[in-house]
Amino acid sequence: MRELQPIIDAVRRASELCLRVQSLEMGASRKGDASVVTIADYGVQALLCRTLSHHFPGDAVIAEESGESFLETVPAEARATTLRLVGELLGEPVTEEDFVRWLAYGRDVRAERTWVIDPIDGTEGFVAGRSYALCIGSLVGGEPRDGLIGVPGSPLDEGGTLFYTEGGEARAEPLGGGEARALRVSEREAPSTLRAVESFLESAWTRELTDRVYAEVGVESENVGRYDGMVKYALVAAGAAELYVRGPRDSRFRPPKIWDHVAGTALVRAAGGRVTTLDGGPVDFTRGQVLEGTVGLLVSNGRIHERLVDAVARGAGAAWKHQG
Repeated sequence: MRELQPIIDAVRRASELCLRVQSLEMGASRKGDASVVTIADYGVQALLCRTLSHHFPGDAVIAEESGESFLETVPAEARATTLRLVGELLGEPVTEEDFVRWLAYGRDVRAERTWVIDPIDGTEGFVAGRSYALCIGSLVGGEPRDGLIGVPGSPLDEGGTLFYTEGGEARAEPLGGGEARALRVSEREAPSTLRAVESFLESAWTRELTDRVYAEVGVESENVGRYDGMVKYALVAAGAAELYVRGPRDSRFRPPKIWDHVAGTALVRAAGGRVTTLDGGPVDFTRGQVLEGTVGLLVSNGRIHERLVDAVARGAGAAWKHQG
């Protein structure tokens, strides 16, 4: 059996959980940092962490959600619904104690391999009925090694796509099951052919920077697609886009969270692409939950990467150097 098969199976099961939660129209709540969360976020993380505890014991975990938040922000009736849905998918009863223990699995553990989980990357998209991604990646020696991204609303496969790495290569297959195919980044370089992906939610600074980069490298407006979460990384890896500029999300220029980028970085690199900071430097994944010293990232097919770095430098100018 492939080493990552248990996680592949868990992502498929977790994707079904997301669809069932959406059918209930239960809405979302906000955590202490004002970010949006749903019971699906907690349920997906619990399923993934449960799988890690069974098949990868001793590994460390960095994950977005916590048992404390689940108990404090989710009403009792919604918590009961979450336990019921997860139990139905597992075919066994799930207690609140079980669930909270799974959410906390692997935290504060030091190990050679660390799994980084964003249970639903693009929760706003999930709530709004747009795209979203279920993401889990691994760090070995402080560098992304493997990445799995489940995209129920993928534009590439009816019923969704499962993107993953295997033996240092990138692959994809229908989320519901089917033949796997190799992924390779696009070879496009000509300006008029370049396709970009971007977020629905962007800061004013990022919007200005991105527009300037597009103008510099020749991306035309009709070749820009908008997606939530790490769907953007997956599309670059699949050769369906050539670039993604990820600038800071607010005026405070806070560093990005690690779980928003590990799985996607592993996938893009395995497909032959590049992921760097906005100035073309290496991304530091060794500082815990945040990418310290990083205000944004560049993701590309590699062929146009230096052009993007130059375009960012010209577009951001002294303002970026000051804020960064």
